[in-house]
Formats: sequence, structure tokens, C-alpha cells
Amino acid sequence: MEPRLVGPGPYRATRLWNEIIELFRAGMPLRKHRCRFKSYERCFKASEAVDCLHELLGSNQNFGPEVTRDQTVKLLKKFLKNHVIEDIKGRWGKEDFEDDGHLYRFPPSSPLKSYPKKPSCGKEVIKFPDWNESKAGPSQEHIPVKSVVMNSEMWYKRHSIAIGEVPACKLVFHRELTPTNIEEIWKSMTLSRLQKVLGLDSLDEVLDTKLVNSKHIVQNVYNVNKQGIVTLDDKSKELPHWILSAMKCLANWPSCSDLKQPTYSGFERDVFKTIVDYFGQMKEPLLTFHFFDIFVSVLGLLQKPSKAVEALQISCLLLPPENRKRLQLLVRMMARISLNQDLPPLSESVRTRSLMVQAFSRCILCSKDEIDLDELLAAKLVSFLMDNYQEILTVPSALKSSIEDHVVHLQRVQIKYAGADSDATLPPPSFCQQIATGEFEYQRATDSQEPLAALLEKIVMNKEISVKDKKKKLKQFQKSYPEVYRVRFPSPETEAMLFPEKTKRTPPILMWAFKKPFQPFHRTRSFRM
Repeated sequence: MEPRLVGPGPYRATRLWNEIIELFRAGMPLRKHRCRFKSYERCFKASEAVDCLHELLGSNQNFGPEVTRDQTVKLLKKFLKNHVIEDIKGRWGKEDFEDDGHLYRFPPSSPLKSYPKKPSCGKEVIKFPDWNESKAGPSQEHIPVKSVVMNSEMWYKRHSIAIGEVPACKLVFHRELTPTNIEEIWKSMTLSRLQKVLGLDSLDEVLDTKLVNSKHIVQNVYNVNKQGIVTLDDKSKELPHWILSAMKCLANWPSCSDLKQPTYSGFERDVFKTIVDYFGQMKEPLLTFHFFDIFVSVLGLLQKPSKAVEALQISCLLLPPENRKRLQLLVRMMARISLNQDLPPLSESVRTRSLMVQAFSRCILCSKDEIDLDELLAAKLVSFLMDNYQEILTVPSALKSSIEDHVVHLQRVQIKYAGADSDATLPPPSFCQQIATGEFEYQRATDSQEPLAALLEKIVMNKEISVKDKKKKLKQFQKSYPEVYRVRFPSPETEAMLFPEKTKRTPPILMWAFKKPFQPFHRTRSFRM
């Protein structure tokens, strides 16, 4: 089974979980092992599982070569807890997996997670606010305009262009936009652009748009200093001065402007530990729990760096200003430390860059509910942030210009014709994007295989039908959909694990079986002496 790229969209963490399990079950060598004078068939050592899964994750484009062996062990702990694997005595449910010689095996039951119902295929268009209609109450004074209708002959005489009847028109004078109106425009156009970059029909499955604060977007765009760092109106939400001094010390090592030169060995490690402890005690990650799914979806675009950068630029605008500022300062410090050759090693066994990812990934991105792959996903995102933080943590200039132009357009006097239902302020209609034939075939195969795989799992896990009926249904499924069946059962051995053979008892040997059978009496000729 070849690994495939899991793109952005809903339930990406679940799709990645099932992808890794299928690859691991298909690629893990199984053989006979001995333990305490007993032999066990079709099992593997814990260290062998770590070697196999680590190599698999490193070569998978959804995770990459930066996955460490320690992260692989933690993932195998979750495999044991979720019954993806079990020890040779059938025990599971605890995270007591270690990188040693203990024996494990795959259980016959399926560990794959079922897919939720797919979202509606209809494309959602984010509605833009319309403030052309006057508010209730006393209306503003407008200059009365009389409707004029001209025939083509009169219009041709004036302009030498015969265009037929000219509809009635009227002047629509702009109404002053309030700060709230402008904030709503920013929110609508920002979310619309994010949806387009991600290539999704709707943001509903990855983002609750009601939780997006329009004030945060405007503050993150306009309240910045010369370095592009967000400035906060509420100074109580600023980082403590001693943490800022510690971060500046390591980021600018060995030029520590706020601190005196160190007087003992290991000073830089103590400063680093202080920073790690401060960010580790936060109750919520910097990217917040609400935006976990949207940032996980962005990870599906890492094969297209320019798209991923733009998606992260827009996503980071949604953060509360204090979170965005802390993220800017923290990631900039991490990147500078990783590239600083003058800074002594902060760990004896881990490289500086890997140490930065391990130490701060969880305080940047994690899920409120325990997600099986959240640590690997966070490490992937933090690595990309460190490499591209100067672009990602700045305001996207193209988006800013388009929104500002849109606001200016709304404030101009407009001419509207009678019977014209369309509004020039609305975004242009979206059209289907043409893709290559290979991409079309891949999407068709992927979208059709997911519900079929779910149907196969339902048959496998159904305990209400007999073994005979289950075998019959699986045989029919294999004949109809051989490729989907081959993914679930890559070898005859994996299929045989679903139906373990019962040991047949040998009947006892009866003693009378050894006796000669009864022989009838035969008459013999008598001889006279």
C-alpha cells in the first residue's frame, strides 16, 4: 500500500489516523518469537515496531523526516491504548509501551475509526454585509431623481450608439460606515479568502465562524509596530518583563542587553528552562482550541508552500491579539536560537532545532480533546512556522488592499438601475477549477473508497451475524470491490486472523481397536492316522 497525501478538509486528523494504521499493519513484518520457553506466531518485538513505524512516518509526506524516535514511541503508546496493537497475552488499554524486547501482535478486530457523515456538497458562499439600505427611523435627505426613459432613436442621435431602451435609474448616496460595519467587512472577506485558499466548499466542518471576532482581525492588521509586532491596548495582557528579558537574551546571544553576562556554566540552559516552564503552564495553546481544526487543515497544503503560507497568514489574523503577539515573539526566538552558532548546546542528546519543536509545539497547537496525532501534527506545523515565520506572521498585503478598496467602493455614490437585483459589492460568482486527469482519477477513487471502506468495517465488526454469513458477505465484497478489500486485508494471513481456527480434539484410542477381529470357524479335512 502506497502512502498518499491527505489534503485539507474536515476530519483530517481521523483520515490521517486511519492512513497510518493501514500502512503500519501492511508494512510491519510478523514472525515467530520465543518468550519464556514458549513460542508465539505472527508477532513482533517492541523495538521492531518502533523501527518500522519511525521509518514509515519519516518517508510519509504527511509527517516528514523530522519525526523523532521518541515521538514514534509515544504514538505506539496510543496504539496500545486504542487497541491497534496488544501484547501476546491480549492485554491493551494502557500506555505502558516501551522501546524494548516485549512482544506484541495485531488484534483480529479492526482499529480504524469510522468516518462521520460527509458535509453537504453544495458550495457555501459567505455573505457580505449590505449597508445600502437605510436604517429604520428618519431617513436621510436625498436629491429627487426623475426616472428618464429614452428610445433608441433619441439615444442614437445623441451618442451614435443604438442600445435600445434605457432603464430607469437612481443615485444611491453612501451612508457613513461605522467601525462595526468595517469590522464585519473584514471578517466576511477574510473568511471568504481563507475558504478559497483551502479549496473547501464550506468552512463549517473546520471552523465555527461565530467564534471569529471581527475586532481581533482589525486590531491584528492595524495595531502593529515598525517590526510588525502587534501592540496591545490592555497592558495587563503583555508578557512579563522578566520573560521578555529571558527571550531577548537567548535570541540575541551572546549580546544580552537586558541581562548581565553569565557568571556560571549552564546559565543559558537555566534561562531556556525558565521560558519553557512559563509557556508550558498555559491553560490554552496560542493557536487556541477553537482554531485547531483549521490549522490542521492547513497542514494539507504544505506540499504547496506558497498556498500554505497564505493560509497561515490569514488563519493567524483570527487569533486574539495577545495570542498573536506571543506567537510572533516566541517563534522568532525559536528560529533565531536554531540558527545561532554561538549559543552553546541546550541539550546533550537533542539537536537545538528538534529541541525547540519538542519544547514548544504543545503550547502552540493542541486539541482540547485528546487527539491521537496532535503531537505529530503540532510538530509539523511548528517546523513550518520556524522556517517561514517572517512571511506567515505579517499582514497579507493583497488581502488588506482588496478589503480597503472594497470599503472605499461602498462609500462612493453609486448608480442603480431598475430591475437590477445583483449588487456590485458582492464577490463575483465562483466557477469550477479545471484539474489534471490524474488528479481527477485520484479524487474519484479516494471519495468512493472511503464509504466502501466504512461499509467493509461494518461487516467485519458485526457480531450479530454468524461466521458463515460473515464469510459469505466478505466474499461478495471482495468480488465486487477487490481494491478496497485488498487494503483492509493485504495478505491471506490478515484475513485468517479474523476467523481463528478452533483446535480439534483427538478422540481417545479404544483398547479393543488393537484386538484382532473375530474370525469365523472353518471346517478342515481330517486325516486318519
